[in-house]
Amino acid sequence: MSLRNVGIVYRKELTEAIRDRRTVISTILVPLLLFPVLSVGFGSLAVMLVGKAKEEVPKVMLRGGQDSPDVVRGLKKLEKIEIVPETPDWKDQIINKEIRAAVEIPPGFQADVAQQKQDTVNIYDYEGELKSEFATDKVEKYLKDYSDTVVKDRLAAKNLPVGVLKPFELKRENVAPPEKVSGAAFGGIIGYMVILLCMTGAMYPAMDLTAGEKERGTMETILSSPISRTHLVLGKFFLILTAALGTAALSVLSMGVSFSVLSHYTGQTAGGRAAAAGFLLHLGPKTVISVFIMALPIAVLFSSVLMTIALFAKTYKEAQSYLTPMTFIVIIPAIASMLPGVELTPKLSLIPILSTSLLCKELVAGTYHWNLIAIIFSSTCVYAAVALFIAIKMFQRESVLFRS
Repeated sequence: MSLRNVGIVYRKELTEAIRDRRTVISTILVPLLLFPVLSVGFGSLAVMLVGKAKEEVPKVMLRGGQDSPDVVRGLKKLEKIEIVPETPDWKDQIINKEIRAAVEIPPGFQADVAQQKQDTVNIYDYEGELKSEFATDKVEKYLKDYSDTVVKDRLAAKNLPVGVLKPFELKRENVAPPEKVSGAAFGGIIGYMVILLCMTGAMYPAMDLTAGEKERGTMETILSSPISRTHLVLGKFFLILTAALGTAALSVLSMGVSFSVLSHYTGQTAGGRAAAAGFLLHLGPKTVISVFIMALPIAVLFSSVLMTIALFAKTYKEAQSYLTPMTFIVIIPAIASMLPGVELTPKLSLIPILSTSLLCKELVAGTYHWNLIAIIFSSTCVYAAVALFIAIKMFQRESVLFRS
């Protein structure tokens, strides 16, 4: 094998790729700008929206309670809650977000409590709606406090200590630092974005160096040069790999810098740090390097597969139609790593893309399973080598290069 010939093809393709606006945008601009927008923009927006939702004074409709004045009075004294009178269309108002929740107090509730009869207070809300849940939590907390007060009064009346009903305290304490908690929660997104951008960075050069050459009529000229097919395909492959790795490197670097900047500015105050703790990720140099290393074999795999598929197309547009389904093939296993309960196992370590995405999630959380890392890296290298071998073989076939 002549590295000189491969280098000649590589330099030629690199020069043309740098001149191609689509390649520059997909390889450099997208990974550099995407993570700052997603991390700083989304993180700041999420913190702002949550804070704004907590500060809002929600409207809560009170249904019934005419014969329970103490309970009604307590609800009306709650801070940052506005109690509104009952109307027949209360369900529609919750659905349309005109009110955030409704509390239904059964008839004779306060008297039943005094007579030690059990009743049920219903709270109606909009499940999954943030402001509705905040309003429901405030009402629910008040009713629980009221229930505890009633129990304490009953125990005091019988000269019994509170410990009769509560013999011990149960305290739940998180020992993991906030960075690891957020890494475990959002680390899958990092792996997903790195994999997706890695494929995107390789896609446009792969189409341009194969179908684009055919469409421009330059494929025959290149094939007639005194360079073997193997050197030719390797030169093109290394250019596609450079684009994929460049995209991966820039995306990893960009996300590391973005989260560091976001962590710095939100950590200026204790309140800002606490509000943003769930949205912050701490990505140190070790994490960034680890994610990039694991992206190497997946970049080789993407470069080989995309180049092989695009080689079957006669035009650039046709290559786009061939490679578009590849996006979904990549997205499905990559996004599966973000599903709850999906964890990295030796069996899943053999599934390409999914294993890398799961591993990136573990790396971001600061967990290093070296045996699984070795399995994933080696298996992905094998898949990539097979894909590259097939790509070289396809370049040897005239029926593929000049199919009509």
